[in-house]
Amino acid sequence: MKRTHIFSIAFLLLICLFSCKKDTILLDKKATLHFSNDTILFDTVFTTIGSITHHLKVYNNNDFHVKTNIKITGEDMQFYAMNVDGISSNDVKNVEIPGNDSIFIFVEVRINPNEQNSPLITNANLEFNTGGKVQKVDLVAYGQDAYFHTANAFGEFYDGEDTMRFWYHELDCNEVWNNDKPHVIYGYVIVDAGCQLLINEGTKVYLHKNSGILVGNPFSVLAGGTIKVNGQLGNEVVFQGDRLDSWYEDSPGQWDRIWLMPGSINNEFNYVKIMEGTIGIHADTVVNNSPTAVINNCIIENMSAIGILGQGANLEVNNSVVSNCGQYTVVCNIGGNYNFTHCTFANFLDLLNTNRNTPSILLNNYYEDINGVLHIRDLNSVNFTNCIIDGNLTTEIEFQENNSGSFNYTFVNCLIRIDPNINTNTTNYINIIKNENSDFEDKSKRDFHLTKDSPCIDAGTSTSISTDIEGNSRNNPDIGAYEFID
Repeated sequence: MKRTHIFSIAFLLLICLFSCKKDTILLDKKATLHFSNDTILFDTVFTTIGSITHHLKVYNNNDFHVKTNIKITGEDMQFYAMNVDGISSNDVKNVEIPGNDSIFIFVEVRINPNEQNSPLITNANLEFNTGGKVQKVDLVAYGQDAYFHTANAFGEFYDGEDTMRFWYHELDCNEVWNNDKPHVIYGYVIVDAGCQLLINEGTKVYLHKNSGILVGNPFSVLAGGTIKVNGQLGNEVVFQGDRLDSWYEDSPGQWDRIWLMPGSINNEFNYVKIMEGTIGIHADTVVNNSPTAVINNCIIENMSAIGILGQGANLEVNNSVVSNCGQYTVVCNIGGNYNFTHCTFANFLDLLNTNRNTPSILLNNYYEDINGVLHIRDLNSVNFTNCIIDGNLTTEIEFQENNSGSFNYTFVNCLIRIDPNINTNTTNYINIIKNENSDFEDKSKRDFHLTKDSPCIDAGTSTSISTDIEGNSRNNPDIGAYEFID
């Protein structure tokens, strides 16, 4: 009996030992957690004070127990509240998750979407610190009443051996956007082949970080798609970042671009302001007899990279101002056909304490592939008529010409800032004003009206464009987008 008693005690101790080992909570071990979603999106548009709750399931797929610290972080964290295992706090420590088990977290957002001082989109994070390993889940909610365009479809592409998904918002075919409420893009919206997006006057379009518009579906075998943006004088359509607080005012690179994909034709932009993105309009298409885009009476400013990027495109740009871009105001790349009439290209970005070493205008007729092979793309024609090309560099025009292809350009009645060593006594330059100051009203504030002393006054040639960007008559046309009004 005594031996049996000793054996029983030893057996019980052994069971306890293994049980304790299994239940060990490893506080110092870096552990990876898994989540039911990587983003919690509160996509209800409220009409009164918003209060809606979503949940997140947190998985511990490890064989050991862990403790994790959970808190809400980010610039808009004041709009969110969470509950973890009955504890209501935005900073909960030592939350235990058993091995191969899970917990629920409930997150609430409290917003009045009719409050005009609220951000259009609020952003915060659920931050998990598990033994020093930090993981985050995004929290996104709408801060104002608006039309929100978020992902509802995806396409797949191959990255080496992996298949990647690209989520986007697929618009209805022939969709119309009006100005009754703002439109907010979170991610990318796509205009499918054979479809059109019409944006009417006065519409405000706000784009989140890394968001944009793709005109044409890169995941479709069909090419095409069209956008028509029909602003009016005094009631322009505006594209800008979705951060409206003063900290983000005039801050470039807040969103991506409007991208006219290969095969997209007959696009129109009339009285449009495009601000604070990476690239304003990217026309990436093949040369054909139909215009890729006609751009009239537009202002494109504060792009972190390029104002207008044409790649083998057919563009017509009139009465427009492109200013203060981090690299180029205009790029005519890998050939194409381009006409710029009564435009002002002014790149004084260094006045805003940035460093720019690329000129305002780039002309190019070739590209080099990944294998180092050159491909010629004829630059059939680039015509600048009654345009101002100015900036704070010694030259604001760069020519990348390969003699094997066509490289045709003209500057007619333009004020240009160009390398003084370039011979401008050729048929490429007709009645130009070379390396003189434009005399703008206040270039530091992007006011590119002409002063009474500007050499651009009455220096233009007659064209079919009878009014300037503000509707003023062009009887004796000035150079640039603005007529001088005494």
